[in-house]
Amino acid sequence: MDKLVDGNLQTDLNSLIEAVRGLASANGLSSERTLADKLNVKRHQLRRALQVLRDSGEIAPAKTKRKGFAARNGENLVKDTNPLEVIEMRIAIEPFLARLAALRASPLDIARIERAATTLAGTDSGVADLRFHKAIATASGNHLAEAFYAMLRQVASDARMRLGKNQPSCPKRIQQRDSEHRAIASAIAARDADNAERAMRLHLAAVQKRIIEHLHPLTAVG
Repeated sequence: MDKLVDGNLQTDLNSLIEAVRGLASANGLSSERTLADKLNVKRHQLRRALQVLRDSGEIAPAKTKRKGFAARNGENLVKDTNPLEVIEMRIAIEPFLARLAALRASPLDIARIERAATTLAGTDSGVADLRFHKAIATASGNHLAEAFYAMLRQVASDARMRLGKNQPSCPKRIQQRDSEHRAIASAIAARDADNAERAMRLHLAAVQKRIIEHLHPLTAVG
């Protein structure tokens, strides 16, 4: 019985191959969807027939789909962007993440955010900053936004995207940043969505200002 079924399947496949071969033209074949509808077969059945014809060289190999912007790797993203674009995107999404965190964060999330708001002695400044902002993204409860934010910070952390990498962290600047972080954390802990969003926007505006000053010092002075 099994041999009979296998034989019928092979016969059906051969018939389908012949049918596809008959539809092939100098201009190539129609889309899989169109072919499947025309031949009244399932697309997985059609793909088996197409693969046989491709393997024999009777039809062209399947075209590789071009990757979109989101599918490009981090190296290409870094080549295509700059620090100003990164901070613009952060300003676009992070205030809303702070708002969501104020509404959705668990007590454990809030404790994590409050701890991360202060940079401990001996801790790398950049690592501390990333820990704080990632904690808020996680507490937002939006997994897509969290993943997008992680990709954005990954691009920003590339050596070519860093500003003043070889300069020591300024204690005064770290104190100011921690103060801004604590304002955000306090608003989230208080479940004050409006102030959490506002505090994050003010914090990122300050970051944007420093980036502009670093990239265009003469313009900033003028």
